[in-house]
Amino acid sequence: MSTFIELLLNGVSMGSVYALIALGFVVIFKATEVVNFAHASLLLAGGYVTAVLHEDIGFWPALIVGIVGAGLVGAAIEFLVMRRYRGKDHSVLAIATIGVDILLVTDLTRRIGTDVLAVGDPWGDSLLEIGPVTIAHTRIAAFLAAGLLITAFLLAFRYTSWGVAMRAAAENAETAALMGIRLGRVSLGAWAVAGGLAAVAALFLTVFPTPGLERATSLAALKAFPAAILGGLDSTTGALVGGLIVGVTESLATGYQSDLTFLGRGLGELAPYLVMVAILLVRPAGLFGTKELARV
Repeated sequence: MSTFIELLLNGVSMGSVYALIALGFVVIFKATEVVNFAHASLLLAGGYVTAVLHEDIGFWPALIVGIVGAGLVGAAIEFLVMRRYRGKDHSVLAIATIGVDILLVTDLTRRIGTDVLAVGDPWGDSLLEIGPVTIAHTRIAAFLAAGLLITAFLLAFRYTSWGVAMRAAAENAETAALMGIRLGRVSLGAWAVAGGLAAVAALFLTVFPTPGLERATSLAALKAFPAAILGGLDSTTGALVGGLIVGVTESLATGYQSDLTFLGRGLGELAPYLVMVAILLVRPAGLFGTKELARV
């Protein structure tokens, strides 16, 4: 039972980090109706800036610079690339994000090389022991930070003028534009917010018990993609629930891998995608996604 509780707590913690990444997917999709495949590069950029600067200016300033830097990269992608293709088919825009991701990830992985970069976090390898259950301080910090950021975002999304503008743009972009909402500004803000969230997620993906930032860190965005899809790409609540489902599923499948050897190796990596497919077979729009209605 103690093993199960440990795996569950770790899964919830990692799930909250995946929820941050999934929320970035959702924010951009709600603002532009484009699936952003460049999210991995935003995550890697934010983590790289934090890792490079923490020794010179300290961890917290480096983290802030990393968050701002990733937000600026996201805003630059929107302004320099996506805005040029406005009005094109959404599949064209999605393919454009793939090209941007390849360029940025290639350059960042070249800079990182074979090194594993530490981010200089203050938690180190400290552990919290509650009876027979042990959990890393970094996991607790990840859960608290993700919960705070998601709550702040949901409140801003609900009560600020930017949130109202984004919801209006997601509901009907043409009508929102006629009502005076600047869609370009909404889209720019969405990409910047997604970049900032990705940078925070990068931090908690590279602290203990993982060794640090490496080239493969960007692959974490692929794990969050099922979270966004199964929760519903147009639902902020779905991003939260989907992230928790993916995190818990991955943790339990990895933890009990030795008991499930008949299913083959690497079940923990595959399990989130299996859950995504199972849910989409029942609810094609995701758990909280909006079902498209068509007149026939």
